[in-house]
Amino acid sequence: ILLLMPGYLMGLYSLGIISVVSALKVLSIDGKLGELKRPVEVIAFSDEEGVRFQSTFIGSAAIAGILPVSALQITDKSGVTIQDALKKNSIEVTEEHLQQLRYDPKSVWGYVEIHIEQGPVLEWVGFPLGVVKGIAGQTRLKVTMRGSQGHAGTVPMSMRHDPMAAAAEAIVLLESLCKHPQDFLSFDGQCKSYSLESLSTYSFVPLVRYRLGQVQVTFTVDLRAIDDMGREAVVCELSNRLYQICDRRSVSCTIDRKHDANAVICDSELTSKLKSAAYLGLKRMTGSVQDEVPVLMSGAGHDAMALSHLTKVGMLFVRCRGGISHFPEEHVLDDDVWASGLAILAFIETQL
Repeated sequence: ILLLMPGYLMGLYSLGIISVVSALKVLSIDGKLGELKRPVEVIAFSDEEGVRFQSTFIGSAAIAGILPVSALQITDKSGVTIQDALKKNSIEVTEEHLQQLRYDPKSVWGYVEIHIEQGPVLEWVGFPLGVVKGIAGQTRLKVTMRGSQGHAGTVPMSMRHDPMAAAAEAIVLLESLCKHPQDFLSFDGQCKSYSLESLSTYSFVPLVRYRLGQVQVTFTVDLRAIDDMGREAVVCELSNRLYQICDRRSVSCTIDRKHDANAVICDSELTSKLKSAAYLGLKRMTGSVQDEVPVLMSGAGHDAMALSHLTKVGMLFVRCRGGISHFPEEHVLDDDVWASGLAILAFIETQL
């Protein structure tokens, strides 16, 4: 029964390779591989975030056995399919081969992933490492509002049908809803049972189109929360209120649901062991640790979401500067990377 330790390769402006390098370094310096109770397998997944083919977790989904055969026909912007790209690299993948890529769940003990936090919390609390309790579920909506243009001086305000104003009101509403969901939701006293303190959202800059006197405003909404029922409640409330805004302003509104992913809760046993290992690794590095290792929720998606269909998962976060990721300014301290390696070393020594 093996332990999987992954990383991912995303090209420019990505530190996903940290996980791979840390794992390889640990295995090369430990000198005790012959004493391990379980084999350790290091995997470098490609295109975790779907940059080229706009389909996430391609590699990890294949390993977990949840990548549909139809995914092989997904195309990039140039019309090249995933199957074509693999064939160009001398990898022939048919339906039968795809099924053979799946690991046997009975052969896998667990999955541990190291990743930069992609957020500012660890930097804010002044701690290099954190363990992840779960990965937020996600819902992405495409909202389209349609109205009409009007002369700035001749159309009275009461007769305007301005979708841009409706979109502006909607985005402010969205922010308020996610900051203070308890002010908007009521479920016969059941709202408190939802874990909505971790609710977050992002709305993209509206795209405005003009045609024959008509105006169309399109924007997307990305809602994330560790509680799937709570997230669904927010989506329902938001949708109802968006329709109300548009009705009041006499503009039309269409809401398309583009993506849904359930939250993943990390295995409590693995999380506890990673927390202890992080403490031991930091103690080995600094001599003493005064504070407790933080436990965080991941608002970003990770390969662990796909691998949770195969085995129990655990994650370790590494502090990054300013919470910035996928930009040239993305940065982690060498000492923090070293700390993550020592934590994984401690995990392997004590658990395997």
